[in-house]
Amino acid sequence: MAHCIVPEAEEILDKEFAVLDKGFVRLVDYYGSDQRIVQSARVSYGDGTKSVSQDAALIDYLLRHQHTSPFEQVVLTFHVKMPIFVARQWVRHRTGRMNEVSGRYSIMRDEFYVPEEGCISSQSKDNKQGRSAEPLPPELAQKYREQFQKGQEDSYKAYSEMVEEGLAREIARINLPLSLYTEFYWQMDLHNLFHFLKLRLDSHAQYEIREYAKIMLEMVRKVCPLATSSFENDVRDSVSFTGEEMQALREVLAGKENPLTDKKLRRFEEKISTGVQL
Repeated sequence: MAHCIVPEAEEILDKEFAVLDKGFVRLVDYYGSDQRIVQSARVSYGDGTKSVSQDAALIDYLLRHQHTSPFEQVVLTFHVKMPIFVARQWVRHRTGRMNEVSGRYSIMRDEFYVPEEGCISSQSKDNKQGRSAEPLPPELAQKYREQFQKGQEDSYKAYSEMVEEGLAREIARINLPLSLYTEFYWQMDLHNLFHFLKLRLDSHAQYEIREYAKIMLEMVRKVCPLATSSFENDVRDSVSFTGEEMQALREVLAGKENPLTDKKLRRFEEKISTGVQL
C-alpha cells in the first residue's frame, strides 16, 4: 500500500487550534485515510473499489456492522494542552498511547484554567456527576472566578518558592491544583478514536472535554471525511434499544399500551426524545 497523503489534512498539520482559555489541539501526524480503510477491507482487490460512492458505501457498511479492524489501520497523533482534571478523564481511554510533560523533570508553567462566567453553574438536580444547564447569575459566577484565580495564584507562588529553596520538583508540585495545564502527545487508531468521540461528544460528558472532542472531530474529518460522515450518521447520531425496549416499541407502534414502567419507561422515553432531536 502506498503512503496516504490527504491534502486537506496536510493543511492543518502542526497548527494549534485553541480550546478553552489556554489550551489547544494540534494534529502532529496521521497514517492512513479513507482509502486505507477500503484497501484493508478488500485487500485482495489491491487498489480497492473504484469510485468515491463505492468507497463511501463500503465504509458505511463496515461501521454499521461493526467490522472494526479496517478502521484500526488509520492512526492519528495529537499534541494537546488541557487542564489536569480534563486529562484525568482523557486517560480513561486506555487504548491511546500517551507521553505527558513531567513535573519531576520540568518546572510547571503558571497556567491555570478559569472557566468563563457562562460555564459556572450549580450542581444538576438530575445528574449526580454534572452541572446544571442554567448558569449562575453573573455576579455570583464572577465571585467564584475570583476565588479560583486567588487559589491558583497562592498555590503557584508557594510552588515557586519551594523550588527556589531547593525542594525537589516532584515534591513541590504536590499542592498544585487540578486546574493546572498539562501537555501530552496522544496517539490512537481510528476505531478507538471514534469510540472516544462518541463518549466525549455526548451531552452528558463534561463541557470542557466536549470542547476538545469537537475540535478533534473536525481534524479527523480532514483525514477521513467518508469515515467521519458514517460515524456521525451510524454512531454519534444513532440511538440503540434493548430487546425489551424494542418489544415496547412494537407495542406502541401497534397502538397498544407501553408495557414499560418507572425507570425503564423514563429511559425509553429519553431515547425516543433523543432520536427525535437528532
